[in-house]
Amino acid sequence: MRLCTTIEEIRASSRAARQGGRRVGLVPTMGALHEGHLSLVRAAKQDSDVVTVSIFVNPLQFGPNEDFSRYPRTLERDRELLANENVDSVFAPTVEEMYPAGSATFVNVEGLSQRLDGKSRPGHFRGVATVVSKLFHAVEPDVAFFGQKDAAQVAIIRRLVRDLSLPVEIVVCPIAREADGLAMSSRNAYLNPRQRAQAPVLYRSLTAVQKLFDEGERRVNRLLAAGKEKIAQAPSVKLDYFAIVSQETLEPVADLSHGALVAIAAYLGNTRLIDNILLPPGSS
Repeated sequence: MRLCTTIEEIRASSRAARQGGRRVGLVPTMGALHEGHLSLVRAAKQDSDVVTVSIFVNPLQFGPNEDFSRYPRTLERDRELLANENVDSVFAPTVEEMYPAGSATFVNVEGLSQRLDGKSRPGHFRGVATVVSKLFHAVEPDVAFFGQKDAAQVAIIRRLVRDLSLPVEIVVCPIAREADGLAMSSRNAYLNPRQRAQAPVLYRSLTAVQKLFDEGERRVNRLLAAGKEKIAQAPSVKLDYFAIVSQETLEPVADLSHGALVAIAAYLGNTRLIDNILLPPGSS
């Protein structure tokens, strides 16, 4: 497994692979890898000839009062995990490599970037769109793999690729969960035992919505009320948002006949967790 720390290195490696007729897959991460990331790596291995995993804690997507400085950085452990998965290359650039001194160019997906997590975290998705654009230009992948857990991010990246006519196929993989339903996240490591015990309420709130939907309920206000009622049973969980929106536009929907994204974000102490499910299209 090759470690690349410069754009020049990883670009040369990808171009050599593609010139040899091989399909290049990219799994972008911020490191602190867990089984959710590894599930993306395995999907990439199935669908690509050469797999690169990027590890870069992107300062642009953290707000001034967020956890950039304490975000877990475990590069050596991450490399071991990826070597065990037979990854071909790891791209682990420095901040200076990704953002040269005086950098003044950013990528912003208007509208979408102000919804859901973007509303709660101003500037966050500008940072995401900028770093993903740079990773796509550096690695030049044929296909890139993202997790459904970051549903708003997925919508923004899909729009970015479409609007800029980027030659990258986007593959979205299912959420990896712990045995009790909690969506796997690097930030779960921040939870103390009491918070960790309460964290699965996020998934239970979503399954409450799913159950009502499966029973035929199509009134959005009733579905939202069922989800919020579950969250209210865990008083230490502070709800950021609970929303039923279009998977593509992230705008609230009243008609569920075309399907919808049910998304939640909540705080346990200072730790912000997100989760979601998809309601399938059908009669409303």
